[in-house]
This record gives sequence, C-alpha cells and structure tokens, in this order.
Amino acid sequence: MGRKTQIRLKGSVDRFEEVAEFIHDRFGNSIKYIADVAGGQGMLSRILNKKYNYESEVIDPRHYQVVGVSNRESEYYCSMAGYYDLIVGLHPDEAVREVVESALTRPVLVIPCCNFWDRTKKLGTKEMIEEISKWLDEHKIKYEIIEFNFKGPKNIGILTSK
Repeated sequence: MGRKTQIRLKGSVDRFEEVAEFIHDRFGNSIKYIADVAGGQGMLSRILNKKYNYESEVIDPRHYQVVGVSNRESEYYCSMAGYYDLIVGLHPDEAVREVVESALTRPVLVIPCCNFWDRTKKLGTKEMIEEISKWLDEHKIKYEIIEFNFKGPKNIGILTSK
C-alpha cells in the first residue's frame, strides 16, 4: 500500500497557476529549461512541466520534493544561470539577490517576498521592488514590473529581458 504525502503550502495556491500561465503566455516555446529557485515542494515546476511541457528544475537547499519534479538540493548562485533559459524566483527568500543578479546573463522573473535584498534597510515589498529596479537600471538591464492577481501583498514581480 502506498504512502500518502500531505503537501502544506503557505499563501495563495493560485499563485503557481498564475505564474506558470504568465511564463507560458510570455515565452511560449522560445524557452525550454527553467530554474525554479527556492521552489520548495515544486508546485510551480510541476505545473510548468506537466501543463506547459517545460523542463523546470527546483533548486532549493531544503529537500522538499513533489514526485516527478526534478530537484537539485543546493543553494542557487547566479553563476548557475547559464544552464537555463529562464530563472524564476517566486518568493525566493534568501536567494533574491542571486536570482536578480542572474539577469546579467539570462531573463529573470522574480517575485520577492521578504527583504533579503538589503538587510541594512527596512524594505517593504514596494520599496524592495524600487531598490531592485535601481540595481537593474545601474546595470542597464531592461525590465518591467508586473502585478499578479493572486492574493497577498507579495504579488508584485519584475521580469527582465536579455
């Protein structure tokens, strides 16, 4: 008899569907390999893989895993970006800076949550988006700010283009 695993998710479950659909609408078949940074249990990757036929891999030092989702038990570093066509950080916590710095070489979609961008300042979500935008401007990286429709105050993201 098989063992049933209960998956517990924080926040709106709709965020995974909405972000996956956004990625597909924006990139279509022009990309194949996606890094799902700090992707936890792999719900976003699962949707990207099964519904949209991408090859999305979770890169997360915490070893949670949904069956059938590729998972690299590792911290993410921007030096890893070259292997992927798109780097996604949906609430990437401590990896937010590495995800954003990946925009130097690859397109990035980051939807930050907690302020791991600059710990010397108290930054809410909007202030953190402003700080990340300044960094992108300084590095002459094109980007757009996107507000997603899922519930919660942490639904603002940045999409860069390379």
